[in-house]
Amino acid sequence: MPSAVELKSRMQSISKTKKVTDAMYMISSVKMRQAKREVSNTEPYFNALSQKIGGLLRYIPDTQNRYFHTELAGRIHARHGILLITSDKGLAGSYNHSAIAVAQEYMSRHPETVLFIIGEYGRQYFTSKKIPFVEDFYCSANAPSVWGAQKICAVLMEYFDEGKLDEINVIFTDYKNGRPSECRRACLIPLDKSIFRNKTDENDIGHTGYKEFIPDAETVLSEIVPSYITGSLYSYLVDSYCSEQEARMTAMKTAGDNAEDMLKSLKSQYNSIRQSAITREMTEITSGEKALKKKT
Repeated sequence: MPSAVELKSRMQSISKTKKVTDAMYMISSVKMRQAKREVSNTEPYFNALSQKIGGLLRYIPDTQNRYFHTELAGRIHARHGILLITSDKGLAGSYNHSAIAVAQEYMSRHPETVLFIIGEYGRQYFTSKKIPFVEDFYCSANAPSVWGAQKICAVLMEYFDEGKLDEINVIFTDYKNGRPSECRRACLIPLDKSIFRNKTDENDIGHTGYKEFIPDAETVLSEIVPSYITGSLYSYLVDSYCSEQEARMTAMKTAGDNAEDMLKSLKSQYNSIRQSAITREMTEITSGEKALKKKT
C-alpha cells in the first residue's frame, strides 16, 4: 500500500492535470463560439451567390460549363482528388481517426487519388504510413477564415482547370444541432445543377424574358462559381473546426471527471492512512501513560 506522502504527491499531480484539462475545455468552448459567429456573418453573402447561380441556370439550363456535372456520354471521372480536414493537434477523441478512416476507404476504391491534407495530425499520420499526399500543400486547421478558404480553393481549382483532376471531394466532420455529426464526404467540384434548382434570386422569380449578361452568361457563371466553392469550403472548414472543439471539450470533460473520481479515491485512501496513523499514535501514547503509572 502506498504511503501517505506518495498519495499526497499523486493527488497534487492529478490536481494539476485537472487544471490543464479544465483550461483546455474552456479554450475550446471560446474557439467554437468565435467560429460559429464568423460563419453566421458570412452566410448572407454566400447565400446570395447561390441564388445568383440558380438565376443564371434558369437562363442557360443546358449549359455544359466545366464546373458542373455534364451528361456527356462516356464521361468518366478517372482522376480523383480528396481534401481531408483533420486537426493540428490530438486530444480530440475519435475526431481525426473517423475522418482518416473515411479517406482511406475512398482511396482503397480509387488508388490513384490525389490527397490534399488540412491539419498537422493528418499529415503526420499519412507520413508515418508512407501514403503519398501533396506535401507542398500545407494548411493549418486552426481558426478557419474566408481568406484561408480562398487560398485553398485557388490551389484546388488550378488542379481542376488544368485537367489534372476530374473530381475533387472534401472529407469533413459535419456539425448539426450544436453537436458533431458523422464524418462524411461531399463533392466540392464539379457541382450538381439540381442543388440550385430552388435557389433563385427574388428578382428572377416569374421572370421569363430576355436578360443580358456581359460578356455572356457562361463567362459570368464561370466567374461566380469559384466564389461559391470558396463559401462551401469555408462552411466545411468551420463545421470540422466546431466538431473538433466539441470533441476536445468532450474528451477534456471526461478526463476531468476521471481525475475527480481518482482524487476522491486517493483522498479516501489518504484519510484512511492518516486515521490509522493517528489511532496508532494515540494507542502508543495511552500505552506509554499506563506504563508510567505502573512504575510509579
